[in-house]
Amino acid sequence: MAEAHQAVAFQFTITPEGIDLRLSYQALTQIYLSGLRSWKKRISRMRNRVIKGVYPASPSSWLFVVIAILATMYMRSDPSMAILLTTSPCAGQTMLSVLVFSTLLWLSLILTLRFCLKLLLSYHRWMFEQHGHISTTTKVWVTLVRLLSGRKPLLYSYQTSLPCLPVPPIKDTLERYLESVRPLLSGPGFQRMTVLAAQFENSLGNRLQRYLKLKALWATNYVSDWWEEYIYLRGRGPIMVNSNYYGMDFLYVTPTPIQAARAGNTITALLLYRRKLFIEDSTLQLGGTVIPLCAAQCERMFNTTRTPGEETDVLQHWQDSEFVTVYHRGRYFRLWVYKAGRLLSPREIEYQIQRILDDPSPPGPGEDRLGALTAGNRVPWCAVRKQYFSSGVNKRSLDCIERAAFFVTLDDEEQGMMGEDPVGNLDRYAKSLLHGKCYDRWFDKSFSVVVYKNGKNGLNAEHSWADAPTVAHLWEFTLATDAFQLGYTEDGHCKGEVEHSLPPPQRLTWDIPVEQVSISLSVAQALADDVDCHVFPFRDFGKGRIKKLKISPDAFIQLALQLAYYRDRKTFCLTYEASMTRLFREGRTETVRSCSNEGCAFVKAVILLQGPEHCRRLFRLAAEKHQNLYRLAMTGSGIDRHLFCLYVVSKYLGVESPFLTEVLSEPWRLSTSQTPVQQLELFDMKNHPDFISLGGGFGPVADDGYGVSYIIVGEDMINYHVSCKHSFSETDSHRFGAQISRALLDLLSVLTPAKTENSQAQDKKQQ
Repeated sequence: MAEAHQAVAFQFTITPEGIDLRLSYQALTQIYLSGLRSWKKRISRMRNRVIKGVYPASPSSWLFVVIAILATMYMRSDPSMAILLTTSPCAGQTMLSVLVFSTLLWLSLILTLRFCLKLLLSYHRWMFEQHGHISTTTKVWVTLVRLLSGRKPLLYSYQTSLPCLPVPPIKDTLERYLESVRPLLSGPGFQRMTVLAAQFENSLGNRLQRYLKLKALWATNYVSDWWEEYIYLRGRGPIMVNSNYYGMDFLYVTPTPIQAARAGNTITALLLYRRKLFIEDSTLQLGGTVIPLCAAQCERMFNTTRTPGEETDVLQHWQDSEFVTVYHRGRYFRLWVYKAGRLLSPREIEYQIQRILDDPSPPGPGEDRLGALTAGNRVPWCAVRKQYFSSGVNKRSLDCIERAAFFVTLDDEEQGMMGEDPVGNLDRYAKSLLHGKCYDRWFDKSFSVVVYKNGKNGLNAEHSWADAPTVAHLWEFTLATDAFQLGYTEDGHCKGEVEHSLPPPQRLTWDIPVEQVSISLSVAQALADDVDCHVFPFRDFGKGRIKKLKISPDAFIQLALQLAYYRDRKTFCLTYEASMTRLFREGRTETVRSCSNEGCAFVKAVILLQGPEHCRRLFRLAAEKHQNLYRLAMTGSGIDRHLFCLYVVSKYLGVESPFLTEVLSEPWRLSTSQTPVQQLELFDMKNHPDFISLGGGFGPVADDGYGVSYIIVGEDMINYHVSCKHSFSETDSHRFGAQISRALLDLLSVLTPAKTENSQAQDKKQQ
């Protein structure tokens, strides 16, 4: 093993004359440089902690306070009102008193500023104001926030100043819940649910609410820890398809067809993003020039894995990792991406990747399908891990995977929108990223990068540690850095020089329990075979055309989805749309119940071919209702997280609530999510219009439902990802995709008034 010999710093032999040391100065130099990088990171981390700890003040402001106190002393004034300062002739004692008082005063000012900033960030009325009509109160608020945030913050500087997520009044939550299910229930069904809600509010509800308010006073966020544990980590079924989601490459272009080169730039770009996280670059999380977002989800982006347990899984995170794990043709390799504290160049990483691709060694018995353990049920994986991976060679190799910065798969397939069947190939591309062969991804890692034989790439992300917008931000940066900053040579290789003395990637060795792997693989394969995926770009129009109608693009798309679902299934259903609550500390998501009374009324009017003016009026009401629901969800007044936490409290107390049991068992037959484009400045859509992201998608939430993800790209395109299950005969992703396209065109037709003969003549004259 060449890498083992490289790690030896010195050798020695015993001779009659004594011990003969043969020092390797090159090895000692490498050890020194590697340690130097580690110490630099520790010092930088300590510096950042100080800067974050005193924000919105600065460390230098302490000196200003000390000088100000000394100046007042020189003027024979005692600002401490004789609390600390003395008139002792001893200069040392006086100076010590000044320093103590100045420090206490400085800390008091910091706490006051932080409290004021938290109060300001608790103001959310700006979100409910009409676009272009900003109130005087909001203008004053913006000015005050900018004054208190004048110094450039770090990534986590705002964390202690963000407000806590409020607990909504239980009466308001129940009223909004009943309003959300009104179009889905018959008269007697709605009446029964109304009675259950009233009984819950008048009996158990207030008791549970008191416990929840107590938690909100004590905990940073009353939802997030329970949401992470009970929704994600306690799930005992496969996380593949059911929880993990995927992100795709550019739609039309592939920067290079060379697999090793694409992997080299992709890995480099991801590590550059990790470096930005380490120095806490604020551009990675701010929601705009004024409004900060919680950045807590960024902390576990790299060097993180999910480990299985009998009752609940655990997220493990390491401070740093200098290597990634690579899978190719059933073999696992540890690839060091740093040498003596220096990040390898993209060309050097390409060189190392090519070594893996050229390695002719076959996989060991069962090694090629080892990853299936992470794709099957969690309890068997936990048992196998305890029995076979708790010591010896298996533990050492598993540690290499779990402690890696991230996981990389070098796939032997070619993917993308290509060939004679571009539509079908896009669908296969999505399925490949969602589950692959069920054993060639490591689904427990925070994210796994997939690089295909033709240079296409993508990623698969584990869901418990963060939500899609956080991963989408990372992936946007990676694609843009790969294509526009790192770039490639004319022959498609990475740029940079190669140090050919680099030790080769280390092959991991195993002793695999083949039978246990086969059981997990059979479970995962059945799940993967049942998934039906359809990806399609909608090119007829985009947000540019929608905004001209003075309508929110998201509201437009959500109402189109309601129309499409009604045409597909001849009924309405409970609809999930994810919105963020990152305006609050440790906030994650909230549900927007997009199927509203107003939306259903509009859909029925379109189906019944009622007059265009009537349909337009109903649409405006439905769009405004949707926008209001979205704002309520973002500002902490949603329905579902509150009811979920009340349900958790009831379980802790050992009491049953028929109302909560029924609410939490309702299926989301239409689960939707928008992938936000957050860094438009990284993409030059004018000079490079073909570099359009496909976004990403996820599996269906309900066995008899659809999962729909969409990304609004540029002004003229919306990319859709639709998923469902073959096992339910009444759903079909291609059919539903066609219904979505038809609904979008119908909505635009309804909202665009027919032109009169005079206006048409004027248009022709202008042309």
